[in-house]
Amino acid sequence: MTTPQHFDTDVMIIGTGPTGGITALALATYGVRVHMVSMFNWLANSPRAHITNQRAMEVFRALGIEDDIKRHATPWEKMGDTLFTTSLAGEEVARMRTWGTGDLRKGDYIKGSPCPLVDIIQPEMEPLVLKHAAARGAQVTLNTEYLRHEQDADGVTVYLKDRIRGEEYSLRAKYLVGADGANSRIAQEIDLNIEGQMARAGTVYVQFKGDLSRYMEHRPSILNWIVTPEASFGEIGMGLLRAVKPWTHWIAGWGFDIAKGDPDTSEETVLSQIRALVGDDSFVPEIEKVSTWYVNQAYATDYSKGRVFCGGDAVHRHPPSSGLGSNTCVQDGFNLAWKLAFVLKGYAKPQLLETYSDERQPVGKQIVLRANQSRLDYKPLSDCFGFKEGVNTVEQLLQRFRDPSPEGAKLRSDLLDALELKNYEFNAQGTELNQRYASSAVLSEPGEEQWQADPQLHLQATTRPGAKLPHAWLIDRSGNKVSTLDVLAEGKLTLVTGLSGTAWKSAVTEMDAPYLACVVTGDPDTNDIYCDWQRIREVHEAGAVLVRPDGYVAWRSVEPVWEISKAKQQLETVLSALLG
Repeated sequence: MTTPQHFDTDVMIIGTGPTGGITALALATYGVRVHMVSMFNWLANSPRAHITNQRAMEVFRALGIEDDIKRHATPWEKMGDTLFTTSLAGEEVARMRTWGTGDLRKGDYIKGSPCPLVDIIQPEMEPLVLKHAAARGAQVTLNTEYLRHEQDADGVTVYLKDRIRGEEYSLRAKYLVGADGANSRIAQEIDLNIEGQMARAGTVYVQFKGDLSRYMEHRPSILNWIVTPEASFGEIGMGLLRAVKPWTHWIAGWGFDIAKGDPDTSEETVLSQIRALVGDDSFVPEIEKVSTWYVNQAYATDYSKGRVFCGGDAVHRHPPSSGLGSNTCVQDGFNLAWKLAFVLKGYAKPQLLETYSDERQPVGKQIVLRANQSRLDYKPLSDCFGFKEGVNTVEQLLQRFRDPSPEGAKLRSDLLDALELKNYEFNAQGTELNQRYASSAVLSEPGEEQWQADPQLHLQATTRPGAKLPHAWLIDRSGNKVSTLDVLAEGKLTLVTGLSGTAWKSAVTEMDAPYLACVVTGDPDTNDIYCDWQRIREVHEAGAVLVRPDGYVAWRSVEPVWEISKAKQQLETVLSALLG
């Protein structure tokens, strides 16, 4: 029996998905006691989220698991184009260069991050995260149902049920994290306000196996939109064949009218739909699972109450369009973990934890709206297909796009405009990497940031407080390239300065704070031989950039500081404001 004075763990996490797993992995990495539980016998059992963007990969890199993720993922180059075709075997209507792989954008993606995008499904990703978390000391308990919790001034008592023995028991933690999904019981218990609409549209998903290499190897594409009159239902107005494992494991998807109740998912209908999408009546798929899911557009207006924090699908619920789901969940966990660690280790006052909601809630709202807008943005494409104007066959569709008349020329121009709009879903590096934080954990600068290009499409690298640290290649003493992201101290605040910043380096040494480290660009292991960092750092060489453990800039000194006493005084003032 636990007592209020006894703590079985520092942080209890309910849920083993991307948010729960990354929170546990980061906390264990930082040396914090953490216990993660799940009511299920194992982890994700369906492909679910899969697009993994550069920011999520940077989190994996910071936590030392990027290479493991890459080994199990579909690599960037195979993510390829996105097809709009009458079937896999049929004639294409259009093709888009997507996920930054096209000639016009690939350089932006390579310049913006040391990490590529990859495609890794949750059943592959979650075990990797859990394995590393457990190896670093996180406790993991499966087949354990969360019942309820009670929080007080000192901690949280969590009531659980062993689903194998049927026994109920309680554990005591200093903090509780609800990463328990879109039907989060914890979010309900702490009365988080959820705005928006649930289940506003429906989709059938069918997982199946079948070798479709002959259609795909010459034109890699993990998303293939099937344009036919039969698949023209709903907001998107197309069917989908998504490559889960190139090119033998697939998901077929199509919309249904939720006002008419459950869709027809009989074996005959499902088989017919798959063959129509593939374009081969002789194709024999191995059907593994048929399910339905609903389009949500909802987000929490706050992420925490007292000692209880929620993240992931518990607080932002949306369709997979734009591929933002698991990526945002990963970032929720990475943001929360270092703050919990700093408070638990006595480096910061508990007020630091309030910045989790301040920083992540606007991001959650943004991605919910963006994902749903990406669905709505298919309408101009659907309009081009003409299904609502009497186009009833694939032959009529193709004739429409081959029409040499002025009407045909306008249609093809409209198609180009519709495809350009989809860049906001498929080539939106800015949406993925331009997130800006505003909270007491960021010492903001006066004046609004001036965007040099569309902030949804293009990354704007900056050391401005509230932005993530820009990537630049440095060179170590062996001649190997290391990113500015790689030289940050694990689990600490890192002050980045240049060879002229001797005052900053001495100030950090004199302060001897266990949570503060200094990196000097120009030292043998961080040599700025390309001058890349000099080009983008936006501060004097004797200035400094203070970077948080999650890779975000907390503060910077744009002007040079030459006196140790002045550097130390500035740092002490800054740290007091950030950490209390």
